[in-house]
Amino acid sequence: MPRDLTLKTLNAVHRAWIGLTRGRSGWDAGRMPVLELTTTGRRSGRPHRVLLTSPARAGDAFVVVASRGGDDRPPAWLLNLRDTPEVEVRLHGGPARAARARVAAPAERRALWPEVTAAYPGYARYQARTSREIALVLIEPTVERSS
Repeated sequence: MPRDLTLKTLNAVHRAWIGLTRGRSGWDAGRMPVLELTTTGRRSGRPHRVLLTSPARAGDAFVVVASRGGDDRPPAWLLNLRDTPEVEVRLHGGPARAARARVAAPAERRALWPEVTAAYPGYARYQARTSREIALVLIEPTVERSS
């Protein structure tokens, strides 16, 4: 299973690629959009940013997969958003937008899983590697109200 250092290094390389290309490349991976998710650290209270693919949509919500490469441990970003579901999401280098993240309910996951694995069959292999059910997370834009 991937180690924390490996995952952080891959994310840093991906972020560097986006920077080197001035955002012209790196915001898509395998026909899936890449988004930058900012969560609040559950212990530190500091913002944590991670680049994730979104293999599916559920209405206005982006769906991300808490796979951690099929590890038995969930990714830290999932634990962070469970404690503080208010997040920020950024697409194609645009501005960060407020959103709320939640783990898909069982029926939602059953409906979305085939779409997720069709977009990237590797997710099915990741699920086969672990006894935990890999969570699907819906990142729903926060509706801004005008005064």
